[in-house]
Amino acid sequence: MIKVRGLKKNYGRVQALKGLDMDVPAGSIYGFIGQNGAGKTTALRILAGLLVPGQGLAEVAGWDIMLYPRAVQEAIGYMPDFFGVYDDLRVGEYLLFYASAYGIKGPRAGKLRDDLLELVELGDKREAFVDTLSRGMQQRLCLARALVHDPPVLLLDEPASGLDPLARVEMREILKELGQMGKTILVSSHILTELANLCTHIGMITEGALVRQGVLADLLNNTPVRKIVLRCACPTEKAVKFLEGWPGVEGINCQLHQVEFGLAGGLFQVAELLKELVNQEVPVTHFAPEEQTLEDTFVQLAGQTEV
Repeated sequence: MIKVRGLKKNYGRVQALKGLDMDVPAGSIYGFIGQNGAGKTTALRILAGLLVPGQGLAEVAGWDIMLYPRAVQEAIGYMPDFFGVYDDLRVGEYLLFYASAYGIKGPRAGKLRDDLLELVELGDKREAFVDTLSRGMQQRLCLARALVHDPPVLLLDEPASGLDPLARVEMREILKELGQMGKTILVSSHILTELANLCTHIGMITEGALVRQGVLADLLNNTPVRKIVLRCACPTEKAVKFLEGWPGVEGINCQLHQVEFGLAGGLFQVAELLKELVNQEVPVTHFAPEEQTLEDTFVQLAGQTEV
């Protein structure tokens, strides 16, 4: 649904994007993660038609963003990380205003307004003034605005930024519902725990280049180094001596009956190591990789990749 190849963008001497490649499958919720300043917002603004790339190709819903900008605008709903509000408009009037911009008027516009407010759980705020809403409510209203023309693709830039924990949960559940409705969602964030509970796919960007992308579960199961916890029925000297000679083992931290260490490779390497420990008659009582988090994976990949 979104295809990016070799995308570059400079701001003077600063290179914001360094040949970005990215593929967002149709119907996916794709988490675009990276530190502040990594290039996430620049990439989203280019896809939304707000910035012109210096070099490269980008397509949204099959449309080249440079050759068919109008078609791309009709295919996307864009939610920036910060948006202004109209002090003198009520919530319902705000959505009707944007509906009219897309040529939607009369009874159809009224029904659309009510449906969208129900979707983002603001049905009871229709007559409230926009500037009286909380930050979380304003974010949900901005999402409703992005959905006015029923686009198949949503570009969301840090939608949970500045929200309290409850508001983040509410936003996450709405995005899950939109995903179930068939929307393709590209959502950028540096709050990795939020994306781990939401996304089907992940793209990791650092210093303007993608370091890894793919299905979330696959990324977590195929990390460069995973932490292992080993416990023994007796002191760990024998286990430590064996581990020191095993390829891919690093950062050994031993206690009386427990050893923690890193192991390069996937689950097959974990199984092979356990098999050899047993063959060496190490009295293993516990051997398990710690659950890999999205944050762990990103830190490892960003730290080991030169861009």
